[in-house]
Amino acid sequence: MQGLAAAIDAELPQTQCTRCGYPDCRGYAQAVAAGEAGIDRCPPGGAEGVRRLATLTGQPTRPLDAGCGTEAPRMVAFIDEAWCIGCTLCIKACPVDCIAGATKRMHTVIENECTGCELCVPACPVDCIVLEPITAATGWAAWSPAQAEQARRRYAAHRARLAQAEEDTRERLIAKAETKLADLPAHSRHQDPETLDRKRSVIEAALARARAQRASRV
Repeated sequence: MQGLAAAIDAELPQTQCTRCGYPDCRGYAQAVAAGEAGIDRCPPGGAEGVRRLATLTGQPTRPLDAGCGTEAPRMVAFIDEAWCIGCTLCIKACPVDCIAGATKRMHTVIENECTGCELCVPACPVDCIVLEPITAATGWAAWSPAQAEQARRRYAAHRARLAQAEEDTRERLIAKAETKLADLPAHSRHQDPETLDRKRSVIEAALARARAQRASRV
């Protein structure tokens, strides 16, 4: 099944838009390979995408599932600089890290990296992001295999960056908890032994969970 999932994933446009109902293109590919999802749930791939998946899976072609959206011209996000407040929420929402900016600074979209996923639009609290068509072509006629591969690499880099940030946070918390545990006095005039033991138990339990999570990632 993994081989089929990989083959299906290779035929998806890698926009990572989640319109299929799965967290990313790989998740959708695995669901299709397992028979848990239809081949008609990828609007960015359009009718050509359905045809490709039908060929891979041996299923008959069918129209796109309207519940997932419709095939449309390729879109690119643009940020209205006059309204951007620099909240960074769109940066966090972008699956391919194509939005440049910093806290309280105006953001901008790197146009040739944008997949038109639309995930940044609902994330913006001031509605300063719009999607505009950059070609009349739709589906795979508007999106090349090279662009799909580039989006795949950027999404992988995005996930790796988030994982590293999560690991860095975990390490800081472990170090802080270890320091806190070491600083707990054996006795105190202000807290009874039972209270100190309870605090020590809570910190030790938290440390054990954090260390177990760290070990599971090795």
